Amino acid sequence: MKDSGSVDAVENRLCNCLSKTGLRPTPQRQRVYTALLETPAHPTAEEVFMRVKQEMPDISLATVYNCLDTFVQCGLVRQVVHERGATRYCANTEEHHHFYCDECHGTYDIPAAPSISRFAFQVPAGFVVRRFEIVFQGLCPKCLAKRSESAEYP
Repeated sequence: MKDSGSVDAVENRLCNCLSKTGLRPTPQRQRVYTALLETPAHPTAEEVFMRVKQEMPDISLATVYNCLDTFVQCGLVRQVVHERGATRYCANTEEHHHFYCDECHGTYDIPAAPSISRFAFQVPAGFVVRRFEIVFQGLCPKCLAKRSESAEYP
């Protein structure tokens, strides 16, 4: 359970970000944001919905999607999209990248190396880069261990 200081910090962050766009921190937005922060993985909207529905049985999946879209627009949350997977949401707003496991479909945060963050990409004239993300793909340690045990190699 979080202490009241960290709960207040979360509420303040949510309120500040929403107020910049003229939106209110409704109970639904507060609960969806808290559920996202409490989830250690990178959940889908459906996973957030199932978690929030336990406390707010009348909330709809559309409301959860709307809340998540609002958080993305406010910069509270990042969307993580992989080729064939569902869109996932990441509450870690620190500069970082992701590792996607091809086997279990897990998504893991990878800290951004300062040298990569300053790497000068050759972006065509007229384009402005707001942010970039590197996605590593492969096998996580658990899936690699399973393959090693069964004599299959990546």
